[in-house]
Amino acid sequence: MDLIVHSLYSHKEVFLRELVSNASDALDKLRFLSVTDPSVLADGGDMEIRIKPDPDAGTITITDSGIGMTKDELKDCLGTIAQSGTSKFLKALKENKELGADNGLIGQFGVGFYSAFLVAEKVVVSTKSPKTDKQYIWEAEANSSSYVIREETDPEKMLTRGTQITLFLREDDKYEFADPTRIQGLVKNYSQFVSFPIFTWQEKSRTVEVEEEESKETEETAEGEKEKKKKTITEKYWDWELANETKPIWMRNPKEVEETEYNEFYKKAFNEFLDPLAHAHFTTEGEVEFRSVLYIPGMAPLSNEEIMNPKTKNIRLYVKRVFISDDFDGELFPRYLSFVKGVVDSNDLPLNVSREILQESRIVRIMRKRLVRKTFDMIQDIADKDEKEDYKKFWESFGKFMKLGCIEDSGNQKRLAPLLRFYSSKNETDLISLDQYVENMPETQKAIYYIATDSLQSAKTAPFLEKLLQKDIEVLYLIEPIDEVAIQNLQTYKEKKFVDISKEDLELGDEDEDKEESKQEYTLLCDWIKQQLGDKVAKVQISKRLSSSPCVLVSGKFGWSANMERLMKAQTLGDTSSLEFMRGRRIFEINPEHPIVKDLSAACKNEPESTEAKRAVELLYETALISSGYTPESPAELGGKIYEMMTIALGGRWGRSGTEEAETNVNDSSEAVVTEVVEPSEVRTENENDPWRD
Repeated sequence: MDLIVHSLYSHKEVFLRELVSNASDALDKLRFLSVTDPSVLADGGDMEIRIKPDPDAGTITITDSGIGMTKDELKDCLGTIAQSGTSKFLKALKENKELGADNGLIGQFGVGFYSAFLVAEKVVVSTKSPKTDKQYIWEAEANSSSYVIREETDPEKMLTRGTQITLFLREDDKYEFADPTRIQGLVKNYSQFVSFPIFTWQEKSRTVEVEEEESKETEETAEGEKEKKKKTITEKYWDWELANETKPIWMRNPKEVEETEYNEFYKKAFNEFLDPLAHAHFTTEGEVEFRSVLYIPGMAPLSNEEIMNPKTKNIRLYVKRVFISDDFDGELFPRYLSFVKGVVDSNDLPLNVSREILQESRIVRIMRKRLVRKTFDMIQDIADKDEKEDYKKFWESFGKFMKLGCIEDSGNQKRLAPLLRFYSSKNETDLISLDQYVENMPETQKAIYYIATDSLQSAKTAPFLEKLLQKDIEVLYLIEPIDEVAIQNLQTYKEKKFVDISKEDLELGDEDEDKEESKQEYTLLCDWIKQQLGDKVAKVQISKRLSSSPCVLVSGKFGWSANMERLMKAQTLGDTSSLEFMRGRRIFEINPEHPIVKDLSAACKNEPESTEAKRAVELLYETALISSGYTPESPAELGGKIYEMMTIALGGRWGRSGTEEAETNVNDSSEAVVTEVVEPSEVRTENENDPWRD
């Protein structure tokens, strides 16, 4: 007994689940026996369970109109720990083939009754079996090693049939478990889907009309003249309330259940206010048999803590319609499917004695595999609908979950990849699937091209796109932080590799002799620029991806992209020591057709030591940093260089000179304030070279 009370159960509240399950078994046994012997139902009333907490007395009384027990059965079942009356009953049923065998009974280990001592210091059981005319009382205390059985002689306490269990609660548990609201909540949580009605004793209120008390002035008035005034008051009273009105919808044939019934069950069971986007109702047979109803919620969780939390209590496990657990820590569903809500019910799961933990991990793995497969089928059905608005809603709410799945679940990537949606260079307003992308690819295209940035606008204006847009090649825009990692984990789709257009060695299949000659012609320029930039870049080369921009900075094949580098720098717990290692090398690509590059090529050949040319290279590199998605090491220094170039470019452009400015200040100075005239650092005449003039 000490072992059961202190070691077997994790939570005290399960005592009510165990006792209600015993009452349900007693009613089931009566129902089975009544098939061959209808007399057992005589004068017993409805088959039901009633629970009456008494806060004043500190007791809970649980009454059922089931089969009851004889004196011998009391000794055998309650007087002996781990002796299951239900197991014996099932064994007898199997031996008697006429009655048939049924596995819907809940009892299994013969210890559930003793969970009452988790909260009770004394338990009194009064029971009446149809097999005998006598009613017996079994009584025991938690700290005693003995029990008492006596015959009930008080006529007022006589039962027609069934069992009444009275728990005298401990001082510590009296205030919690004698509370009617708490009992109602426990019944709804653990025993909501028990086959028989469960009534709890609840305080209710109603409005009634009463006559107002008459004042002395009213009494003095004549009887014929006075009228009785009435007022409405709220009156409290106690009555029985049905606690398990929601029926187990998963026990019915899916063909017989209407869509509205599924939605209603979802809202009641999970306290939701929106209809689900989809549901799946199925039965699995084989090594593990279970029934399940799964739902895709109508919206994502409002709380950030619930997003992608493996410990969400969205999947409720029942065994024979009795709630067992909803705390699986990712065992039944992977983290990226933690938003799925549903019920799983089985008759033969291998539970431990406290019925709180699944014992065989192999069984859990089989269940997980089947539940995940059904979930993917359900999501795919939404995607295949003609009404695309439903999948749009799903993607807005749970798209990040699908991308997380590509990272965490390599075994299901083939199921996840068709569900992904992205914007692209040809679909900037509507999301497209990878299937649509592949269908639109020309036959000569061998890869799926993408670019990862922080927004749709920066993706559309990125210099990496220029040549691909000219060639009418579609590029996927990865604009969410998780996108790039998800695509890198997929690697291929339908035998097409994913290629990041912001990395080196971009192959567009357009190599020709002219470009080879161009490379040779600009080899000297590339070497000169590399000499100026030093270790800032790994190398300088002619670009295949530029058409209008002068240059771009691309990442090495095996390093982080600019987008990934930005994300890793933003990590709160990021390791700064790994940034340099993972940053990878940077390649500076130039566009030989651009005027700036042509001017630099001339400077390289004619005046390689020119200070202005070297400053132009520095500014070109730092501008390429920004346009390529990198962060400049010193934004203020870059700003200073831009201001300096603007000063050179704008000086004297509109004919304003230092003398004119001084004269204007003198003429306008009616006050005794002397205005300081600042001379421009350099004034160019119209005949001199102006970098801003065409």
